[in-house]
Amino acid sequence: MISLNLYSQNDVKNYIQTRVGESKFGEKIQFVSSISELHNATAKYVLLGIPEDVGIRANRGKSGAAKTWNVFLNAFLNIQTNRYNRPEQLVLLGEVDCRAWMQKADSISKSDDAYYEKLGEIVTQIDKAVEEIVEAIVLAGKIPIVIGGGHNNSYGIIKACSKALQTPINVANIDAHTDLRPMEFRHSGNGFTYALAENYLDRYSIFGLHKNYTPESIFELMDANKKIKYHLFEDCLHLTSLDKLVKMKTSLDFLKGQFGMELDCDVIHNINASAVTPSGFSLNVMRSFMKLIRKHKIHYLHICEAAPNEHTLIGKTLSYLVSDFIREDG
Repeated sequence: MISLNLYSQNDVKNYIQTRVGESKFGEKIQFVSSISELHNATAKYVLLGIPEDVGIRANRGKSGAAKTWNVFLNAFLNIQTNRYNRPEQLVLLGEVDCRAWMQKADSISKSDDAYYEKLGEIVTQIDKAVEEIVEAIVLAGKIPIVIGGGHNNSYGIIKACSKALQTPINVANIDAHTDLRPMEFRHSGNGFTYALAENYLDRYSIFGLHKNYTPESIFELMDANKKIKYHLFEDCLHLTSLDKLVKMKTSLDFLKGQFGMELDCDVIHNINASAVTPSGFSLNVMRSFMKLIRKHKIHYLHICEAAPNEHTLIGKTLSYLVSDFIREDG
């Protein structure tokens, strides 16, 4: 059985702040009554949430990403419907049902010698659910937009797309980290390692990688693999916005025009994430990247690792990125 909480208009009505004379995105967005109905939907994109942070905790990261989905919806469903924003382009499918897994993770004592391994076992179960749902979306001819959650979910998404398309896929990752840690147990730091090892991932490009947080062993691993390319954040540090776009284009060209798109929020300056950074790309630069990215053939968009709290603007930040991605002007 698919672990999916399917949404209807009634499920999101409390998010929407209506106003006379205005039309909000959440009032016009599309829904389906079953995942099989996606085949008949006219929308190009399908929005899915993964409210979990088990994979982040298994990778010794900061929890909180499980809250991102609801925070995102609260902002995204209230952007204006107008000539620039077209909600008919998007089906709001719902969320992966992570409640039982989150409760199980919370019940494991941190003093348990096998604490991280047990969290990894839960991540493996989440992988299967993500894979099943995303594969159904891609088989329906739609482009998934997935809001996480941890970067562990990259593995299930890549595997799903590869199976649906019957070929290994290329992936671009805007990230301060590679997430190419060893295959010990599943967590947010080794999704791409598993995808490469199991031949679901072909070419892999990392953009914005930080020198200070990449082990030498991973630099050596990447240098030895002709199907992995990386661009350091420090090489972009003093560039103009236009020159950053030129560098990004070089990174995307390596992927031969079609790829899955990963965006880890820890690459954005001062956004509250599982690994928050004081040195990163600005939101405006990220929005420029999104405009460039959407001109390619994209298999999916996955935004992950944000960790909201009451003092952040994460909902609006992600709303800008998603609305930029689905926008068709310019």
